[in-house]
Amino acid sequence: MKTALITGITGQDGSYLTELLLEKGYMVHGIVRRSSTLDRPRLSQQYNDPDVYGKRLFLHYADLSDSTSIRRIIQKTEPDEFYHLAGQSHVGLSFEIPESTCELTAIGTLRIMEILRDQPKPPKFLHASSREIFGTPIVTPQNEETAMNPNSPYGCAKAFATQMVKVYREAHGLFFCNAICYNHESPRRAENFVTRKITLAAVRIKLGMQSELVLGNIDAERDWGYAQEFVEAMWAMLQQDKPDDFVLATGKTHSVREFLGLAFEQLGLDWKKFYRLDPRFNRPADPERLLGDASKAKRVLGWQHKTTLADLAKLMIENDMQQLTD
Repeated sequence: MKTALITGITGQDGSYLTELLLEKGYMVHGIVRRSSTLDRPRLSQQYNDPDVYGKRLFLHYADLSDSTSIRRIIQKTEPDEFYHLAGQSHVGLSFEIPESTCELTAIGTLRIMEILRDQPKPPKFLHASSREIFGTPIVTPQNEETAMNPNSPYGCAKAFATQMVKVYREAHGLFFCNAICYNHESPRRAENFVTRKITLAAVRIKLGMQSELVLGNIDAERDWGYAQEFVEAMWAMLQQDKPDDFVLATGKTHSVREFLGLAFEQLGLDWKKFYRLDPRFNRPADPERLLGDASKAKRVLGWQHKTTLADLAKLMIENDMQQLTD
């Protein structure tokens, strides 16, 4: 039985990855921050299953700024694979809290790699990088060889972490990989991300619980995929004979305006009647034409996206309707 350790296990990607690893027979350990509530909705099924939690799934309290607790957990669990998914991942928010974004996302990653380097048997390590490392890209589409050119504090922090993963891989001979993830959504997406904000608003408007949807620039384009499919590629990366970096993307871009239409269409609503522009939601800098080339992942990992944006909007709308009417 393999053992995996996951940071960000209670997040969107972490919860899908946990399900995948448990299905594959792993022993799964997760690092979580201590909070005033024990509610972990994305892991509720596993957390409340006595045959899983405490037997094949374990949660450990730590913080990315606390190297002592992280080191202790790593030494206790002795993972075969380490998936680092945690960090301050909201791009817009990073302009407001650049210092803590860099501390958690950049230095937090470096801190973990230093601890792993000291282990007698360092685990295979995956860092969830981001399309934001390309920022204002010099070429379109972007692949693993595209130069980094971030234009946000989050992008800068991820670029640092991504480069350090490569340094540790090449300088120390470690099995360290970057999953360069383009936008990936799901019904488990947090409410402060635009796709979930849209689907929740559409359902609330349909149910008479909300009257309008306030957004910033809706002409911004994104390469949107399905999170559940992305974690399958992350796992596949650590099953290879050699460590490497991979872009994970759909290779297609869609505007926020398009997603608005797809989401409201599911409920028979015209989004134009409910949308209101508020410039306060516009980012100080927004990347243009970030389009991923995942041909290497297809060639080496046998991975490619399957879920269309219309399918994704339908999944999210159905989930939000069920949650709000149960």
